[in-house]
Amino acid sequence: MSYSPFLESVRVELRTRHYSLKTEKSYLYWIKGYILFNDKKHPDEMGNREIERFLNHLAVNRAVSAATQNQALCAIIFLYRFVIKRDIKGLNYSFSKRDVTLPTVLSADEA
Repeated sequence: MSYSPFLESVRVELRTRHYSLKTEKSYLYWIKGYILFNDKKHPDEMGNREIERFLNHLAVNRAVSAATQNQALCAIIFLYRFVIKRDIKGLNYSFSKRDVTLPTVLSADEA
């Protein structure tokens, strides 16, 4: 596996803030995916347009669940807020919600 000083700085920031090991692995996975999706551009050079494209790609092309989209969004927000030290403002994307499913109820005759 190749060594990346940038991803190492993300790892250090996660550990400094006492995030769990599973969260660290998950966030690093999504941050790597975000960078690779955008042709290995440095996140400091990217903005809202690239973030929205990545999240839309996850939803449309990879058909990930709402929880997975939210996890990827949280990882990217962490990256910009704590590593790059820049808040994301005006993002045209919000946390996804799960579809509400109604329970199947049997009538007395069906039971």
